This record gives sequence, structure tokens and C-alpha cells, in this order.
Amino acid sequence: MKKRILAVMMCIVFCMAGLAGCGKAAEETQRTQEDVVIRIGSLKGPTSMGLVYLMSQSESGEAEGSYTFTMAAAADELLPQIVSGELDIALVPANVASVLYHKTKGGISVIDINTLGVLYMVSGDVSVDCMEALKGRTVYLTGKGTTPDFVFQYLLAENGLTPDDMTLEYKSEATEVAAILKDDPSAIGILPQPFVTAACMQNEELSVVMDLTAEWADVQGEGGSSLVTGVTVVRKEFLAENPGAVLKFMEAHKASAAYANENVEAAAELVASYGIIEKAPVATKAIPACNITYIDGAEMKAALSGYLEILFEKDASSVGGSLPADDFYYLP
Repeated sequence: MKKRILAVMMCIVFCMAGLAGCGKAAEETQRTQEDVVIRIGSLKGPTSMGLVYLMSQSESGEAEGSYTFTMAAAADELLPQIVSGELDIALVPANVASVLYHKTKGGISVIDINTLGVLYMVSGDVSVDCMEALKGRTVYLTGKGTTPDFVFQYLLAENGLTPDDMTLEYKSEATEVAAILKDDPSAIGILPQPFVTAACMQNEELSVVMDLTAEWADVQGEGGSSLVTGVTVVRKEFLAENPGAVLKFMEAHKASAAYANENVEAAAELVASYGIIEKAPVATKAIPACNITYIDGAEMKAALSGYLEILFEKDASSVGGSLPADDFYYLP
């Protein structure tokens, strides 16, 4: 009888110790979730504009969560850092995210869309008000065989045109296209923001004659895909270990993007202070046209998957050789 009582008491002691251990483990996990520092990489352009409020909050110690930020001029600088684990989250071009997914063998997921289309057609010739008006003209653009080229050629095809209907002259950098437009306002160029704003401020004869994001929406129709420029990706290993911290970042990113759109002048000052655009007045004019956004969940998947499908049809290599699987899209 005494042995039986002793055995029961021992069981109770072990159970209580186990519960205490579980409680301590849960407490440690919670503390880790709260204390983790997320290392974020972004590009010097519209994607970072939607982050500046969070960057300033983090710098002043007012942010919900702990972050470090790395800003790069090109996506090629960020990708090796994601692959090596030096960065946890990165804001990259949409098609680059798909390429990275394949390169890491499914090691990353997209958590949000941060920037929609930033491509515009600029000219001093206001008669260029539709795709049909480009027949017989010369169009200057950058990146032959890159996303802007695929987007433009897709829009041409949807409007019953081909590159043979005009002359496409490719330049290596947006600044080259901007320089041509400055010297010859009658020329036609395709530029991304903030180069559009800078070009129009340098020559008052220039203006936006076509918004390629709007043109995309027109041909896609209601319920179609969106023209997507930038997305935010996270390493799956980091996400699995720190789901709470990632969700906290997503909330902060949403608030930061909203701040940029709702407080343009204040955001422009931050954009200039972080060196994304040299002068705040240029940033003030550029921000409303940069299509800074925050889209996650099912809406993000619908918009992004449709966009990647169109790029895949144009050139499979632009998305890494094949379309990513469903686990590419993080749906919390």
C-alpha cells in the first residue's frame, strides 16, 4: 500500500515538473518571439518608400518589433544575403521572388505585395494617347528581355500590335531614356518612377501620356491580375521559428505603406533623409505615382499568380523556369 501511495506521489511530482517545464518553454518561446531582430533588405526606390516610416520608428525606438535595414541599389545585392541567411526578409521585384523560390528549392515565401506598377509612358507629344498611336514611332525603353520589356510587349499584343509596328530602342539605364526625353520632348520613352517625376520636372514640356498599370488593368478586366512591381519575401526557416515576429512585421509594414500614401510630404522628407530620392520636393511629386501598397492573403495570391503566369508565357526564364507552387504564397 505504501509503495502504491509513493508511486502515485512520484507521478504527481513528475507531472507538475513537466507542466512547469512546458510553461517555462512556452514563456521562453514567447520571449524569443518578442526579442528577435528581423534583418530586412530593400531596394533603393519605391519599395523602400513604403518602409521609411517603419525605418524611422525603428531608429527612434518606437517600432513594434526589432529590425535592422539594408538598402541596395539592385536586387542582385540582396539575393545572396537571403540565400546565405544574412537577411530574413527582403523586398524584391515580383519575378525575382519566383526565381529566388526556385533557387532556394522552395525556401522562401511571399508575404505581401508592396508596390504595384511604376511604369509610365512619357512624352511631350500629347497625341500619343493610346497604343495604336505608337505605330511607326520610336519608343525608348530599358532592359531588353527584362520585366518592363515583357510588360510592354504583352500590352502591345493585347492591343493587336507587335514590335514590328514601331521601333523599340533599348537603353541600359533609365537615366539614358530620361536624357533623350529632356533633349527631345517629342520623343516617346517608358520610364519607372521616380525617374518619371524627375524627367517631367527637368522639362515642363514632358508629361505622362500613358499609365501602363492602367493599361494592364484595362486588358485584364474585372477580376484579372494586377501589374505587380515589388513583393516582400521571407525565409521559410525564419518564418517557422518566428511566426509571431513575422506577423508583427506585416502589420507594421501595412501601417508604414499607409503612412507614405496618407502623409506624402512627411514621408517625402523621410525618403530624402534616407537617400532614396535626393530632394524631398521630387519625392513629394513621385510618391503618389509610385503605387505603394500593401496586399496580403488571398488577394495577394490572385494578383501575383496571374502576373507571373503572363511573364511565364512570354519567357519561362523570367520566373525561374516554371511557376512556383502554392507554398510560394504565405496565407496566414
